[in-house]
Amino acid sequence: MGEESENLRLCKRCLTREMAGKEADYRSLWEYIGNLDADIKAPDVLYEERLRRCKECDLLLQGMCRSCGCYVEMRAAVAGNSCPWGKW
Repeated sequence: MGEESENLRLCKRCLTREMAGKEADYRSLWEYIGNLDADIKAPDVLYEERLRRCKECDLLLQGMCRSCGCYVEMRAAVAGNSCPWGKW
C-alpha cells in the first residue's frame, strides 16, 4: 500500500462533528440541524443521550448508521425520530 492509502482511515464510531478537516463536507447537515423548528427539535439533553448511544453501536461508521443509512446526528435531532434498532 502506498503512503496515501495508509493515511486514510475509516472513523469508526465517530460523529461528523468529531471528524477533523471535514467541516465543509458536513456544513449543510449542521445547518439543517441548527435551523430545525423548535417544536420538532429534540431537547439538547435528549439529543446528546441519543448520540451517546449511537457512539456505542457497532453500526455507526463515519457518522452514518449502517442499518438505515442516515446521518445519526440528523436523525437524533428530530424529537419524533427513533433508532431503527430500538436503541433510543
